[in-house]
Amino acid sequence: MRKLIKSFVEILADELPAPIYEFGSYQVEGQEGFADLRVFFPGKKYVGCDMRHGKGVDIVMNIHEIDLPDSVAGTVLIFDTLEHVEFCRKAMSEVYRILKPGGMVVVSSVMKFRIHDYPNDYWRFTPEGFKSLLREFSYSLVDSVGEAAFPHTVVGVGVKGDLPEERIRSLADKMARWERAERQSPIKEGLKLFSPPVLLHIYQWFRR
Repeated sequence: MRKLIKSFVEILADELPAPIYEFGSYQVEGQEGFADLRVFFPGKKYVGCDMRHGKGVDIVMNIHEIDLPDSVAGTVLIFDTLEHVEFCRKAMSEVYRILKPGGMVVVSSVMKFRIHDYPNDYWRFTPEGFKSLLREFSYSLVDSVGEAAFPHTVVGVGVKGDLPEERIRSLADKMARWERAERQSPIKEGLKLFSPPVLLHIYQWFRR
C-alpha cells in the first residue's frame, strides 16, 4: 500500500456504497496497520479478501473465481493488485458479476515500477489499458499520476448500471482533485528542501 493510494481512497470513500469487498487485502510485512483501509469506512460492512490467510484477510478467495453470489457487493476495491493477477479480464468479469446495480469497482496499479513478487508480477498498465479493462461497466473514469507519457500510477473507477449524473460528476471532480494534489506534491517537497520559505508561500499562493 502506497501513501498516494490511501489518499485516493480517503477522497472517494464517501461516494462508495457498502458492503465493501477489498481484493488484495493481505497486509505484507512492514505494512501492518498502515495498509488497513477500513478506517475510511466507519459503520460500513467491510470484507478483506486475498488468496492467502494473514493480517487484513477475512476470507480467502481467488479473484478469478469469486465464491460469492451475483449482485452482493456495493463496492469492490483492488489496489496495487491487478499486476499480480494472471487473468485480469476474467477477474474483472467476476467483479462485475458480484457487484449490485449501481455498484462500483475502484482500482489502482503501477506502470513505471520495479518487478515485485506477491507472489508473481505479470503486468504493467497504461491508462488506455485500464479503460479497456473497465469497458464492461456503464461508466468508467481513469486517471494517472507521473509523467504524461510514462506515469508511475494508474487509477480507475467503474460503475455497474445507472448512477445519477451528479454522482458521476462528483466522482470525476474528486479524482481530478486527487490527481492535482499528487502532481503538486513532488514540487512542494522540492521547494521545502531547496528553497527559502518565502518561495514556498509564493508557489502556494499562485496555486490557489
